[in-house]
Amino acid sequence: MVDADRTTLRADVLVMGGGMAGTVAAIAAARAGADTLLVERLGFLGGAATAAAVGQFVGWETRSGRRTVGGIAEEIVERLRAIGGSDGHTHFTMSTGHRMDRVCYDPELLKPVLDAMAGEAGVRLLFHAALLDVERDGPAIAAVQVLTKAGPWRVEAKAVIDASGDLDLLARAGAGFLELAEGQSMQPATAMFRFGPMDLEAFEAIPGPELAALARQGVEEGRLARAALHASRIEGTRDAWFNISRVAFDATDPLALSAAEVEGRRQALAAAAFLAERVPGCAGGRLVATAPVIGVRESRRVAGRHLLTEAELHAGTPFPDRIAWGAYPMDIHPPKGAGLHFEEFGADHAYAIPFGSLVPQGLGNVLVAGRGISATHKAHAAIRVMPIVMAIGQAAGLAAAQAVQGNAPVAEADVARLQARLRADGAILP
Repeated sequence: MVDADRTTLRADVLVMGGGMAGTVAAIAAARAGADTLLVERLGFLGGAATAAAVGQFVGWETRSGRRTVGGIAEEIVERLRAIGGSDGHTHFTMSTGHRMDRVCYDPELLKPVLDAMAGEAGVRLLFHAALLDVERDGPAIAAVQVLTKAGPWRVEAKAVIDASGDLDLLARAGAGFLELAEGQSMQPATAMFRFGPMDLEAFEAIPGPELAALARQGVEEGRLARAALHASRIEGTRDAWFNISRVAFDATDPLALSAAEVEGRRQALAAAAFLAERVPGCAGGRLVATAPVIGVRESRRVAGRHLLTEAELHAGTPFPDRIAWGAYPMDIHPPKGAGLHFEEFGADHAYAIPFGSLVPQGLGNVLVAGRGISATHKAHAAIRVMPIVMAIGQAAGLAAAQAVQGNAPVAEADVARLQARLRADGAILP
């Protein structure tokens, strides 16, 4: 609904942030019958997948090959395959020697796929709208103010999902956030860049030890910020997206964020020159594009009803209120140095994400979807990848829709009913 003066919007469910978690949350809520409004500050959906051009989805299965993520996330993969935007599920070996599952995709083709899926579900989209402020009514968010091309608008919703990544909405609402433990630091960001043309077969045939040696050489020469030459090919082209830069900063600091964008592009240019000069399959290639925004791995994590810990991930704790499943390792990029902490689980080990980790303390009509759920620094390092946050998003959107329809606070969702619908909709939830 829109007021006559077009400055107030109303919806059953408001999703703030159109990244992969927020987009899937909005689709799930709308498919369940809720009038859903998705607000995004850019002009397209996808977040890290498109604006940061990550170029691949990793974290779909255990090391033994058992799938842990399905539902809407898998629908997105099939839609991409249908238009030549992805070759589907594949595997690769990291420079560290670890074997990893992934779905490579073209970020440009992902944009219209997400547009279409949101439109078919009935999601109302409000692009080019930035968060201004939040109005609270006790434990509930009464309204959210956004800045549009037409000036400030006000959005009233019965249930709100903060899928903004940095949890800016919850910060404005006065929510509590988790602190890093002594000795811990937030993971650095990456400025993705596109490089080509390449002889992709020659590049992908480089033996692991040789690739690792080249990466170390690049770091020693000051031309690579990270000891890795990790890339994902773009279907139908001779280009690839490279994930080899590293920028440490606080993504919630506007000046630091601005400086990080500049530093990321500097690193991309230096890395592209190194590729062209030293790496087999890359001769003749050049920097084709940099991602529109830097890719942030970690910023705010909400203080939630349940704090998901690394011990619970290792134990595979089967929470009664589980709403998503995952198996991705604890993958920690240090802010200094060129290394990587990569802690794998057992070959067929998977872990659950509880609904309580989506519920902010002290708020009744709000959920979190995405990397900012209530989890320790090390647990976050596992559950932050996009297939898992899409699964979390599907659960959050469906929970919000069911709560609105039952005239209940979303924090008090009927978890048994939610789990049954998730399974019926293709989500993997043992």
